[in-house]
Amino acid sequence: MRLLANIVIYQVCWLACILGGANDLPLAGVAAVALAVAWHLRLADAPRAEIALLVVAGLAGAVWDSLLVAAGWLVYPSGTLIAGTAPYWIVALWVGFATTFNVSLRYFKPRLALAAMLGAIGGPLAFLAGERLGGVTFTDTTTAMVALALGWATLMPAMMLAARRLNGFRDDDMPVAAVAEN
Repeated sequence: MRLLANIVIYQVCWLACILGGANDLPLAGVAAVALAVAWHLRLADAPRAEIALLVVAGLAGAVWDSLLVAAGWLVYPSGTLIAGTAPYWIVALWVGFATTFNVSLRYFKPRLALAAMLGAIGGPLAFLAGERLGGVTFTDTTTAMVALALGWATLMPAMMLAARRLNGFRDDDMPVAAVAEN
């Protein structure tokens, strides 16, 4: 049940962030993510480990998406606080995405090659869907998609490695050092 709830809640956050960003209501997505994070941390066996993971993912996402914006490949319609950087709602979306790492995406933690494949395919597809909903514009679709595929093929395994170390949930299939430490 927790797995299904995690998937559904993340999808709601994704839609809230994308549609909020597309319709000049970026705080709607941030609010959805804040609620999801509060619920996620309430369920965590070791909330401090999960908080650390959420911070790492938020920082990684802020840097990565800001690089894509600075390169001129992505343009966001709203929520940008500093020109040339990612909007705050996309950073919130990264934080929301991180709530899946130790729950619904935990299967990929020991399978880094599969995580890279998931990132290379899923990352660009999510951005393509976001583009269709008006949450982002590609200035050059081919270049943006290639950059997204390469970046996400690197970021997904990196996030899975971080989730191994910063795991606030007990897994039946993987020992959790972070849970024991907290």
